Amino acid sequence: MWLDMDLKDAIVRAVVDGLHRAVVYLPKDVKEAIKRVYEEEKSPTAKTHLEAILRNIELAERLGLPLCQDTGIITFYVRVGTGFPAIHQIEEALIEAVRKATSTIPLRPNSVDPFTNRNSGDNTGRYVPVIFWDGFRDGDGLEIVVVPKGGGSEYVSTFAMGVPGKGVENIKEVVLDAVVRAGAMPCPPTIIGVGIGGTADLAMHLARKAATVRRVGSRNPDPHVAELEEELLKMVNSLGIGAMGMGGTASTALAVHIEYAYRHPATYPIAVAFQCWAARRAVVTIEPSGRYEIEQ
Repeated sequence: MWLDMDLKDAIVRAVVDGLHRAVVYLPKDVKEAIKRVYEEEKSPTAKTHLEAILRNIELAERLGLPLCQDTGIITFYVRVGTGFPAIHQIEEALIEAVRKATSTIPLRPNSVDPFTNRNSGDNTGRYVPVIFWDGFRDGDGLEIVVVPKGGGSEYVSTFAMGVPGKGVENIKEVVLDAVVRAGAMPCPPTIIGVGIGGTADLAMHLARKAATVRRVGSRNPDPHVAELEEELLKMVNSLGIGAMGMGGTASTALAVHIEYAYRHPATYPIAVAFQCWAARRAVVTIEPSGRYEIEQ
């Protein structure tokens, strides 16, 4: 798509389009995972809820309406090419895009002052939308991963500082405890992101990104970590929480994604972030010409 406008306006239009795609159309990998879990699930009650979820996805696509009334707090993961000519305009364009998307898609206004409880009415405010500058990319283009993340799954995010001497057992205990305490609140089946190491804030960043950006079916490139992802997924699904917390044999989680950083010898940070079944995201790439593409 070619845009006859300046580059800031092109970014705004591309991001609004990306937000629309993200809140209406569930990514293919997530849809396929839900269908797979529906086939594997043995609980009639869980299958009924999964069937309702699949119907919800179909209706959203057919009617062009958001998958869920909670369109979340908007997060952007931004990677920019060193030759992109409008780096100084990106942040302003992202904020403007959220305001425009709120009124045109529409998105539910979810940005509230924590002290006055005043809703800004347009999904913007202090440090909102959330913008992570995720490093540079090859070439001179701009890549923006759009993530509308709902409050139900965000509410049950958790962090623990494990005992260094316990090693991997720390991770299993923290993850399983988090899943049990979360119960139905994050609208299972979920995608569970686990961030390990680094500092407390880095661990949570890694967990949240693992839950929201990584595609279902992908595996950590480290084979030992990939094996732990598989083990944790089996353990989580064996808890029997199931779709929407109504019990089930295979539908508590669609995936467990682990990301890690090296840690200080005296610490063992472990963060757990949940993404609900409506795991919405879109990847917007914008060329200096104003041409853009959207992938899910």
